[in-house]
Amino acid sequence: MSDGRLRIGFAGAGFIANVHAGLLASDARVRVAAAYDADPQAAALFALRHGAIAVPTLDDLIGVVDALYICTPNATHAAIAVRALEAGLHVFSEKPMATSLADARLVHAAAMGARARVYQAGFNRRFALVYKELHARIASGVLAPTSALLKMNRGELQRPAWTGDPAISGGFLYETPVHMLDLARHLFGEPVEVICRARATVYDQLDDFSMLFTFASGMTAVLAASAHTTWLFPFERIEVYGAHAIAATEEMERITFGRGVGDAAETIDVAQAPFERRWGYAEEDALFVTAILDGGAPAVGADEALRTTELVERCYRAAGQSADS
Repeated sequence: MSDGRLRIGFAGAGFIANVHAGLLASDARVRVAAAYDADPQAAALFALRHGAIAVPTLDDLIGVVDALYICTPNATHAAIAVRALEAGLHVFSEKPMATSLADARLVHAAAMGARARVYQAGFNRRFALVYKELHARIASGVLAPTSALLKMNRGELQRPAWTGDPAISGGFLYETPVHMLDLARHLFGEPVEVICRARATVYDQLDDFSMLFTFASGMTAVLAASAHTTWLFPFERIEVYGAHAIAATEEMERITFGRGVGDAAETIDVAQAPFERRWGYAEEDALFVTAILDGGAPAVGADEALRTTELVERCYRAAGQSADS
């Protein structure tokens, strides 16, 4: 913090790194300082775009920043996080925390051992406008869930290419459905029972999932996720049912609440809000910086990230496939 601003570094210089860096560039409290990417050209372009420097190795990056954003392929998140935490850096790790429960526990232990440093996981859906509204109405008791239906689909596991390789992505659940699994926990609490059926249909990994969760309240939720359905709108959706009541989202564009029989529904449309705010990236980035500078708790800390990883692994075990015990 030589000029009084927090120096932010990026491991990974792809699409999501540029989203975060663009937001941080407008935050007077920080400076996007440096980037490393396995592709030197990507790092150089990132540096040019954001007024940073490109460095040739991860060690070089760790040595010149105060906080690190991890925006690399999924299977690399855990090792980089542990390394950065042990070097004394604050860490923002894009989802998932890790691609195995064993590695997630290593990250959790490193974060607990570096309590003066902030570890935050990038579960942006928690801060997306429609899901914040849904969470607020559930938390206030305006909508008391009795059951729910969730879906999240991908059009393909081809872009970026590594998403189709489970050794790099961790498997389909770790790539995109992890967001819905985290939201289920965030909205409804910890599942007490998980039933999962899955098949490998198009790709050489489990790519079609049907899951049933039961929560302590007695409510149930069904999550369907497919890796190859097309990107037909809405590719993600949550419907929450209550007593003569419903809330239904359409991606992160709008949410509709209905109550009573025949009463007018209420729709909140945020489609015109900036993408970064609509999808929750702006708020999660601001909260990360605030937690560092004010010494507060991270918005989604290591405990939460570990529990979501545990839920992913429970689903894989229930489907008959898991690398962890």
